Amino acid sequence: MVLAAPFDLALEALGWVGTAAFATAGALTAARKRMDPVGFLLVAGVTAFGGGALRDLLLGLPVAWLGRPDLAILAASFALAVFFAAPALQRRVALLLWADAAGMAVFAVLGAEAALRAGAAPWVAVLMGVMTASFGGVIRDVVCGEIPLILRREIYATAAALGAGGFVALEAMGTGRTVAIASGAALAFLLRAAALGGGWSLPAYGGAAAERGDGP
Repeated sequence: MVLAAPFDLALEALGWVGTAAFATAGALTAARKRMDPVGFLLVAGVTAFGGGALRDLLLGLPVAWLGRPDLAILAASFALAVFFAAPALQRRVALLLWADAAGMAVFAVLGAEAALRAGAAPWVAVLMGVMTASFGGVIRDVVCGEIPLILRREIYATAAALGAGGFVALEAMGTGRTVAIASGAALAFLLRAAALGGGWSLPAYGGAAAERGDGP
């Protein structure tokens, strides 16, 4: 039997972590909307796989999750687990935010890494990382009738861009992909964590005057 290289095993583990985190975040949103089990599965699935599917289509690659029934089963398992645990989890909005932050950080760097492997330019890889990290959440929020998280003045896409950009920069510097991926994911998560903990947000158009209703 041929053993996978440590780097491949690390990527596999990160893929599982990101899938589980995003599926949980999607299922928690479904819980707040009081959906049935089918709704939980749908929302968890689009959250976990929507960004990666769009990335693969834009890069002209086969949609990765369609060949990975293990990841589909993993996402479904977490969705149903949240469904049955929903009464205890419904009011824990912070859990949704932290699960989403973990998935964002992982998929930002995995999306950029996949784009580099496909031969994309560095700036395209960063864009694909942001897309992988955020587009599933956009679909989730639209399906659930909410303003997408990345449009709510949240430091979210910015954190994904920092993580993806950090990975691409470190990879170009020759640090090795394992270090680059771990560092990029850490950068994305730490910025998002700081924003959540400190209440940071991006400025809205018009500033304080517009928020008070004083502006045009």
